[in-house]
Amino acid sequence: MTEALRNHRRLGLILAACVFALDQIAKYIVTVPLQLETVGQIRILPIFNLTWVENYGVSMGFLRADSEAMRWGLVAITLAISVGVTVWMWREKSRWDVLALGLVLGGALGNIVDRVRFGHVVDFADLHFGDFRPFLVFNVADAAITIGVLVLLFRALFVGEDGSKAKDATETVDA
Repeated sequence: MTEALRNHRRLGLILAACVFALDQIAKYIVTVPLQLETVGQIRILPIFNLTWVENYGVSMGFLRADSEAMRWGLVAITLAISVGVTVWMWREKSRWDVLALGLVLGGALGNIVDRVRFGHVVDFADLHFGDFRPFLVFNVADAAITIGVLVLLFRALFVGEDGSKAKDATETVDA
């Protein structure tokens, strides 16, 4: 194993740990000192509020866990996905892909901890423009997962294996 690969892995794990810590600190602040669950909503800026939402599902509330069995099933599924992301990160050679996977892993672990502790994921970040909300209420973990997935998609679609720009699918290869 090369030193560069070891460094990529280390960076990915450090990023995952930082995302996890930042997510849990933000959730602690909104749940304990700010008591957002009791207050309901705190206006921060004209376009941003802290709004209490208990997410019993996964992304955008899908697969809602309406029972304890479903709650623990979601914990098991998301934990299995996290293990898969970790294995992928461990095998990945691209630093950018490892970092993107680190974002996904840290976010997934943050939301898993919520589901284990509270039975739901704590969401609180509410970006809006008047009545228009481009996103559902989210948290740091959700943002990290989204950014990580978008980086992976961008790189898969537009960047080649060697880090160069991917060839246009309409180009022909000389025989």
